[in-house]
Amino acid sequence: MRFYTPLMAVITAAALTACSGGETKSTSEPEVQAEVKTVSFDEILAHPRRAGETARDKFRNPKETLEFFEVGPGKRVGEIWPGWYTNVTAPYLASNGGQYVAVLYPVGVSDRLDERVAKYQDTYGDKDVYGDIEYASFLKDTGSILAEGQEQLDVLLTFRNVHNWMGGDYTQDAFNRFYAAVKPGGIFGLVEHRLPETAVQNPKGKTGYVQESYMKDMAERAGFEFVESSEVNANPLDTADHPYGVWTLQPASRLPKPDSAEAADFNAAAFKNIGESDRATLKFRKPK
Repeated sequence: MRFYTPLMAVITAAALTACSGGETKSTSEPEVQAEVKTVSFDEILAHPRRAGETARDKFRNPKETLEFFEVGPGKRVGEIWPGWYTNVTAPYLASNGGQYVAVLYPVGVSDRLDERVAKYQDTYGDKDVYGDIEYASFLKDTGSILAEGQEQLDVLLTFRNVHNWMGGDYTQDAFNRFYAAVKPGGIFGLVEHRLPETAVQNPKGKTGYVQESYMKDMAERAGFEFVESSEVNANPLDTADHPYGVWTLQPASRLPKPDSAEAADFNAAAFKNIGESDRATLKFRKPK
């Protein structure tokens, strides 16, 4: 008969501890998780680096617009031909665990476009502010927006660009490629100068104004589902029938030549008082 002595108990316990890596863990101790602080749109918008851009906020409503398009912490958000919005969206995502993807012009198309790309990358190159911006490319006849291996987007945004694609006769192709770049269930958010449905739509978008029905049709043909529209960027003062199209209004505020016949009756102050254009703000979703 074998007797289980206290010494044997000590030896057995030591052996078990050794087999387990020499560590014991109490199951009663709660795990302490580090507090994650999110940075709000209000904090981003109030930062001094935006001092030269805040005059546009009352017309472009960046906080309300980005929230409407479901831009939030941890999201992967792309913007077609970005500019003014970068100073809001990129710092917000960089501070909240997200990823900003700037969809610029492809390099090598022309010296002028290459200069724009280089200037953009230099302007927003501070990784402490804008994060490690990821780049993609888009232009007529340039194929997929995302390079092979790039992850699809939770949200894809475009601001005041549809008339440009109409002018180049590749609107439907553009929307088709946007659809391919968005994850199933993801959002395509679009803001554009709005032409009333009662007006005649110029097929080349020469005035800069585009009807909502036209944009909805392009998006739905590509496969997107229309979710809803917002009037956050509406401007009831804008009649959309100005002598130089949308560029008659701020921020372009185009003027006639001083010695031209148009100059005599041109009321620059009246157009300036309108502000920026009336804009459609449309949200689409890629079906899951």
